Amino acid sequence: MTTTVDLVPGLVTTRDAIAATYGCGTFQGIEPADEAGKVFVYSDPSAGEEYGYTFDGRAEDDEFGPLYLYTGAGAKGDQKPSGRNGSLLSAAEKNREIHLFVAHGKVPGSGAMRQRYIGQMVLDPIKPYEVRRGPGKDNVMRNVLVFRFRPAEGTTPAWTEADRLPAATHTEIEITEPAVTVPTPVVLPQQSGAKVKKTERHSTTETVADIPAGQRKVLRREGELVEEFQDQLAAAGHETHSFQITIKGEPGALVPDLYDATDHALYEAKGQTTRINVRMAIGQLADYRRHIPDRETLRVAVLLPSEPTDDVKDLLRAEGVALVYQTADGFAGWPLSKP
Repeated sequence: MTTTVDLVPGLVTTRDAIAATYGCGTFQGIEPADEAGKVFVYSDPSAGEEYGYTFDGRAEDDEFGPLYLYTGAGAKGDQKPSGRNGSLLSAAEKNREIHLFVAHGKVPGSGAMRQRYIGQMVLDPIKPYEVRRGPGKDNVMRNVLVFRFRPAEGTTPAWTEADRLPAATHTEIEITEPAVTVPTPVVLPQQSGAKVKKTERHSTTETVADIPAGQRKVLRREGELVEEFQDQLAAAGHETHSFQITIKGEPGALVPDLYDATDHALYEAKGQTTRINVRMAIGQLADYRRHIPDRETLRVAVLLPSEPTDDVKDLLRAEGVALVYQTADGFAGWPLSKP
């Protein structure tokens, strides 16, 4: 295939030019180009505004570096991790590169949108996407998949301040369901001649930010811990959800780990039983509970994978936070004692 469009960050082009070069479609937000070994992603934050939300944009950097959020495919009903969304989740496994574009105004004299190339991306290997709530084309609230992109190593993204997530115009709380989704880790083929890094790799042997394997294991364990505890609650007939809390003047959203509607209890899980993790959980719960309805009667608890030290237990008691931790037989500390 003769390349007529060079993928250089900052390039302004059109979908038609990309399609002519790489053999993909021109109409969808996620366009696989199978023969070229690529998946093209077209982000247009204004597209969601007509439905009352905007999940696309450059999020705040976290401890692992830059992050770009992208709303998945599907205009009505719950979005699923299959079809075009699945082409993103399987890209690394199939050795396909992900290339991100952002809408950049219209072509003069035409209704077609210009596209600014941000750069090559990879999905976050710990949390490829999160489930958010938003209205569909039919104005019915549904689950939306928001993918979490990291720049491929060696890529300098061509994003600007205008690409940052917009601040929320008002504070709003929306119940989310399911409470947690843990994607199945992708087992990737070995690649010769490349320095092995403990992250998923894509076809050019470049990787996302070098997230230590131990930390990845901890964070995945955190999600698994919530799922296992959620299963126990469900077996006991409890109704579980979480909350999507958007804050006026701030981008993004707060998303607590688990809400037990039957007990009116909020849980924050951590994948390690250490003081620093417990202190973080206490702070997160204090932040979340301010926005939860009937917060005067709301109970809060930290969910851990094992029993902490006695002094950490004393810290939780002093802060009025319950403790639930996993044992060989289930979960100690649950059911929660009555207030």
